[in-house]
Amino acid sequence: MNKLLKPIIRHIDGFLMTSLIITMIVALCILYSASGQDISRISSQMVNISIAVSLMWIAANVPPQVLQRIAVPAYAVGVLLLISVALFGEISHGARRWLHIGVAKIQPSELMKIAVPMLLAWYFAHRESVISFRDHVVGALLLAVPVLLIMKQPDLGTSLMIAASGFYVLFLAGLSWRLLIGAAASIGIMAPILWTMLHDYQRRRIEILFDPYQDPLGAGYHTIQASIALGSGGLAGKGWLNGTQSQLDFLPERTTDFIFAVFGEEFGLLGNILLIVLFSIIIGRGLVIAAQAPNTFCRLLAGSITLTFFTYAFVNIGMVSGILPVVGVPLPLISYGGTSLVTLLISFGILMSIHTHKKLVTS
Repeated sequence: MNKLLKPIIRHIDGFLMTSLIITMIVALCILYSASGQDISRISSQMVNISIAVSLMWIAANVPPQVLQRIAVPAYAVGVLLLISVALFGEISHGARRWLHIGVAKIQPSELMKIAVPMLLAWYFAHRESVISFRDHVVGALLLAVPVLLIMKQPDLGTSLMIAASGFYVLFLAGLSWRLLIGAAASIGIMAPILWTMLHDYQRRRIEILFDPYQDPLGAGYHTIQASIALGSGGLAGKGWLNGTQSQLDFLPERTTDFIFAVFGEEFGLLGNILLIVLFSIIIGRGLVIAAQAPNTFCRLLAGSITLTFFTYAFVNIGMVSGILPVVGVPLPLISYGGTSLVTLLISFGILMSIHTHKKLVTS
């Protein structure tokens, strides 16, 4: 049996895989409650998990050298698809994010969550002996192209996540703190101009952040109901399946963006802490893999993947808690849906590949 299993699991990191499985089991339990005990929703998510885990296994078996070779074509194809979306994409709920290719419908922005950090890691790996300010400018421009195309769809949440994944590569590649401070100051100065570039609903979300009760039955409703759910959970929660805000349909988007509020209401502060600890274990393992990576490409890519996962969790928990504006970012590994789950697990498969192939990769 061991001889049969060894070829299958040799590129799977046991510690990381165990953490991911525990997290997804927790996700199914809270999804069962959030969906109103909808078995069909659970079955659908189990199919999503099966597909995502299969793709993760495939990614784990792809050597980092291959990832490095396909970084440029993957980025180029992704940008072309984003341009195609802008020209020919399907409009749904006021946004143009999907593209029909034959009988399939794809969301190219999901591809860029992996392609962008891969491309930037490839670029800086080829420049590692002479990385200069010019290289960071080039990297920023390569990052700006897909981010601006995705913002135009509009999809603020995804564009921010891709911007974060690219920024982490720039930062880990040695971006100067002076440049960071200067960029932050420039953004502050340009804030009035940037404000005018936002869509009306995006500006409204920022205004609601500071006072959700100015529109309690409209734009502020999500934030208010999430705050009530989290607060009513108290220290130990109301118990599984006993959350009133979710079970009585007061809480919107309770299986997707606001599932953390359901979890907080039913399991309380202690449950939230345990979930954050679980996320921290995954992040910690990712950082260890990044620190032990055999070369610059692997180190930058692993670091970006790990820190982007942290950003997903931080932004979702922050927006549900009312300390960040609502930007439509799901809680990683927990929220219902297949697209983001597939992207996340492929990314973790890449992490496993970097870790398990490191003896075969020359530095």
